This record gives sequence, structure tokens and C-alpha cells, in this order.
Amino acid sequence: MRTYPRNSPQAAARIVTLAMLADGDVSEVEFDALQRSCVHKQLGLQVDDWDAVVRDFRDDLLEATQLAWPDVCQVDPRTLDELMAEIDDPALRLKVLRLCVSVVEADGNVDEGEAIMVGTAVEQWGLHWEMLQPGLEPVRGQVADKSGMRHV
Repeated sequence: MRTYPRNSPQAAARIVTLAMLADGDVSEVEFDALQRSCVHKQLGLQVDDWDAVVRDFRDDLLEATQLAWPDVCQVDPRTLDELMAEIDDPALRLKVLRLCVSVVEADGNVDEGEAIMVGTAVEQWGLHWEMLQPGLEPVRGQVADKSGMRHV
């Protein structure tokens, strides 16, 4: 999996992309929510740059596994932690978390993989308090399934 500079717009965009793919399907509602929020502008990217991050991340996931597409979004805990570690700026972490929550809640259903992905961000980034603030509702779900894999 490719790496990006710490706190770069691309590293942040990849985490939002991970939230979008966490349930194994990109719904039109989720995609529309990101477009309405101008996610690329919020992260300091041009539309083409955002599209490149999404495409590159999808390619990285497909190269990393021989599984069918719904299973591709299973990211091992170490890789998930490494992706989250690329963001250490507190303000950027909060912005990315808000974008992730907006995308996973867009379809009115928070899948287990989505809950795990957002829960990992909250845990690793120490944003527990922010989850209690108005406008950022908690995402409920398990942190890992029985196999220990985090599905995202």
C-alpha cells in the first residue's frame, strides 16, 4: 500500500475514502453526501486529485488481496492503524472524523465495517470527547469481528 506524507491532503482523503468503502459498497447517497460537502475542497485537493486518491486506494486494496470485492474492504488492524497514523494534526483529525461520520451516516445505516473504521479513528486519535459534541453523533458498532479482522 502506498504511503503519503504525514497530514497531507492525500492521507486525509484516503481515510475518508476508507469510510466510503467500509461497507464494501459505495452507495449513491454516500457519494452524493461527499460531493455536497465539497470534500475535495475541505481537504485542500482539486477534484482530479481526490479522484486519483480514490482510484489509487481502490487499486491498493485490490492488489493486496485475492478476495471478491465485498471482502476487499477487510483491512488488517496493523494496516488500519498505519493509515490512521498518517494524520496527527488535531484539527485535521477532527475534520477527517467529521467527514467520515457524515459519509457513513448518509444512507441511514451504519454497517459493522463503518463502525469499526470510525471507532478506530476515534480510539487512535483520542477523539472520544468530540463524539459527544453536538453535530457529531456517535457511531455504534463492534470494534472487531470474531476473527479479529477489522472490516473496512
